[in-house]
Amino acid sequence: MRQLSSSGQQAVNDIAQRHGFSSQAVETMLQAVINGNGSMAQFNHPDFGGGGQWMSGGMTMIGDMFNGHLKGRVDSLCSELAQLVRQQPDLMRSGSGSDTGNSNNLFAPAPPDWWGADLRWPNSTGGQNNMRYAYFAQARRLAIDIAGKVTVYDTLDHQIGGVSQQNGNSVSFSSQNGYVDLSQLPVVSVNGVAPVINTPAPAPFVPASTSTSTNNGDDIFASIEKLSALQARGILTQQEFAAKKAELLSRL
Repeated sequence: MRQLSSSGQQAVNDIAQRHGFSSQAVETMLQAVINGNGSMAQFNHPDFGGGGQWMSGGMTMIGDMFNGHLKGRVDSLCSELAQLVRQQPDLMRSGSGSDTGNSNNLFAPAPPDWWGADLRWPNSTGGQNNMRYAYFAQARRLAIDIAGKVTVYDTLDHQIGGVSQQNGNSVSFSSQNGYVDLSQLPVVSVNGVAPVINTPAPAPFVPASTSTSTNNGDDIFASIEKLSALQARGILTQQEFAAKKAELLSRL
């Protein structure tokens, strides 16, 4: 989660007091709304009844599904945070300005992330030992760092929702399609460098006429040799051999 600037923390505190939630819960929801481009949010926090989701002008779902009062409060909070995001376009960028007293930036400048500058806010992260991962649903990217080697995958149509970590550096992912085979996902980059695709060199072009001409020439010379043998045995006369030879040579 990005670190709030002093003005951003004050705004979150004011919103939290107004809606009756903790500042930490409001900050979590703000990050969820940013991840949803200001139009939706997927969240999981005890203050909001556990896991749930919100869509602008649409549905609001919370874990405590029969608590209509809490559902209304969550919807009101998300609507105000979405309006805040629309009014502060800098929230959608990495944040490069300094945190001054008159700054409108809610977030302090973000340090470089291990998954690279092209990806900003992951939907989920985790790791253990020498392995860590970050999943970016909207960008359709999955970043995995194993002992300093960062590989970014294109997740295609997979919506990764399950992660299973085992001993060592072993980790598996699942989506609506079932088990996600990483070997079948396109590799976008390795340590920030796009992979080199080796294309086999095309076979040299050999004109068909050249091959045909060579084969015909061989056949004609072989026929002349046979005629010469017949003439030597007296089967063909000298005149007949000369006529046939001239006819064959004219085909070259």
